Amino acid sequence: MAVLRTLVCLTAIGMFMELAMAANHTVGGTSGGWDTSTDLQSWVASQTFAVGDNLIFQYTPNHDVLEVSKADHDSCQTSGPLQTYTDGNTVIPLTSPGKRYFICGTLGHCSQGMQIEIDTLATSTPPSASPSPSSPPSASPAPETSPSPANTPESAPGSPLSPDAPSAESPTLASPPPSSANKSSFRTCLTLGFGLVLMVLLAL
Repeated sequence: MAVLRTLVCLTAIGMFMELAMAANHTVGGTSGGWDTSTDLQSWVASQTFAVGDNLIFQYTPNHDVLEVSKADHDSCQTSGPLQTYTDGNTVIPLTSPGKRYFICGTLGHCSQGMQIEIDTLATSTPPSASPSPSSPPSASPAPETSPSPANTPESAPGSPLSPDAPSAESPTLASPPPSSANKSSFRTCLTLGFGLVLMVLLAL
């Protein structure tokens, strides 16, 4: 019975920690907002959205938020929205991976830039850290290429060197994902730490 109670408490703590660690994305950022004067496309490009995060629209009464299909987003069609929000402070939970589309329903505002496409990533990002461990193998062929300059007549072996160059650069491009992996591992460690403390307290 005590074990069951402990498991229930640990599950509740894990859920609470996930909610606490969720990121809130205020559309437009601190220097902008859901309006026609903000470069919303640049703001979206600077963000990383994950399952569990919240999308927050803050706007004046002359705006609203319509969640629409991709076709309606691309054509600024406001007649058949999936959801309509008009409260001025709309919080939309990102509960599943995939793309979602939002526009302003006020006449002309969508065509003036009030439209965004949100691509929500799954929270299980640690597999994306796998490219970084593969960087040492790609680094090992590099020393073998250094003797190849001596063999100048062998232009054919020189051509495989060009594929190696992008492969050496690819780990640098894959450097952002480890940060998200570190974030998820931090969440896991934090949750486990809370769980252990709770188990000790319950045992007392």
